[in-house]
Amino acid sequence: MACQVIYNGHYEKVWIELMGRHREFDTDQALDAIVSVFWRKGFEGTSYADLTSAAGVERPGLYSAFGNKEELFRKAMVRYYERHMNFVTEALQLPTAREVAERILYGTADVNTRYPDHTGCLHINGAIAGSDECESVRKALIDVRAGGEAQIRERFERAKREGDLPENANPDVLATFIMAVTHGMAVQAKAGFSRDKLEAVAEQALSTWPRGRSKRSGKPSKSSRQK
Repeated sequence: MACQVIYNGHYEKVWIELMGRHREFDTDQALDAIVSVFWRKGFEGTSYADLTSAAGVERPGLYSAFGNKEELFRKAMVRYYERHMNFVTEALQLPTAREVAERILYGTADVNTRYPDHTGCLHINGAIAGSDECESVRKALIDVRAGGEAQIRERFERAKREGDLPENANPDVLATFIMAVTHGMAVQAKAGFSRDKLEAVAEQALSTWPRGRSKRSGKPSKSSRQK
């Protein structure tokens, strides 16, 4: 079809008309609906029929607006982070490392249980991609998670320099710890764990948080939780 569109004048005219007709749908609403599908089913578990049904548009319209399935998934990942994971960026601006960790953990408990029909995390659910055709998606998800962990590690390194974390604290291990707990929470949410139970996990994870010499480092802050 793509070659006919490019080289055959008749088909090019028809395709342009089709594109114009399909582009009338609301791409923002369609993308939000598609995020929900990928969130629920993961990349490999989502079919084109699922995507067209959620978006309310046929496959040519999806191709025209978003590209192929992998390109659509990458756009969905960006949208997911902008709309649902912005609490991580906000957390990194909080004054203490403990408040950063608290906001991330409680924010994770919230977003993973907020929508009963698509629990868990889009990034974790999407990582369940076993075929060779999904390898590029799997690597993209690994890169996203690595980038998030790096941001947390850098924030904890700053906390250590400021005395908010003790000299023997390892920012790299702490960042990995936070990521491991949030990923585990996402898996458990997908399995049906309640928000209350995930918040109990968050509380347990914070109970042994290292405290530095800074006066503010030892004060837990419930203000960073999302309720």
